[in-house]
This record gives sequence, structure tokens and C-alpha cells, in this order.
Amino acid sequence: MSIRLVEDVSDGTYVLDRLDIKLTPALPWLGHQVRWEMTGHLKEPVDLTRVTCNVIMKFGPVRMLDRKYRLPDLLEGMGAKLSGHLRPAAGPWRQTWNFQLPEAVPVAEHRIQLRARTDGGKYFLALDIALNFSHRFRPSPTSGRTGARMLPGSP
Repeated sequence: MSIRLVEDVSDGTYVLDRLDIKLTPALPWLGHQVRWEMTGHLKEPVDLTRVTCNVIMKFGPVRMLDRKYRLPDLLEGMGAKLSGHLRPAAGPWRQTWNFQLPEAVPVAEHRIQLRARTDGGKYFLALDIALNFSHRFRPSPTSGRTGARMLPGSP
């Protein structure tokens, strides 16, 4: 049985098609790094530096964050950056990011909705991310690491 933490909820109108996302480890732990590998097919050229992302984060029923970011700024806030060609042509597309999950996160089910648009206003991608940071997903304390990152502008 496979657990999908990240669900592609885009449809045929989105620029990024046939999206596949792989997380390593499959069940990320707080305070540890997670590798995000994303492959898909671009229907048209995209300037990734100008993609805007609307991020809504909820803890249970409470909306804790509703903010717009440029894609590079969002990634930077999570300790990652765009890789490869910043203005890829139509065709196969791949990105790999390494994020450091924060250690100090409220014990709750976190739901993140990420909706991205190109600089021309076209739908780029739509993701729903479900993370359950209960005590069972908190491994033994890390060895003195500090400075874990959260989404920029989050509490």
C-alpha cells in the first residue's frame, strides 16, 4: 500500500502535465531532510523565476497561512532552489529539491494547498499536501541541529 502525501489535483488545463512526485523518505520526519523529486511534461515554455505560488496552510480547521510567493522565494525559504534551466522549453521537465523540515511544528494534521500560475496567468500546477506531525512522526532528538526552516512568513 502506497501513501500519497502529495496529490496532484491539476487537470488538463494546466501547463505542467503528467506530474509525478517522489518523496524520500516516503514518510518525512520532523527535523530531518526530505528529497522532493518532480517529473512531468511542460505543454509550453515557462519562466520558472516568474511563477507565483499561492500557499494555504491549515492546522486542522484553522487557516494559519494564506500567502503568495514567487517560486524561487518559496523554495529559498525552505532551503532549496530552482535547478537546471530557469526558462525550460515545452517537453520533459524535472526538478529535485532538498528541504529541511522544521523540528518545532504544532502536533496536528497539516494540510497545504499550493496553487501556481505562470507570469501570463495560466494555471501551472495544483498540489494538495497532507502531513500528520503527530508524536509518532517525531524521531529521537537530532544531534544538535538548529535553525530548521518553515515557510517564510509562517508563525
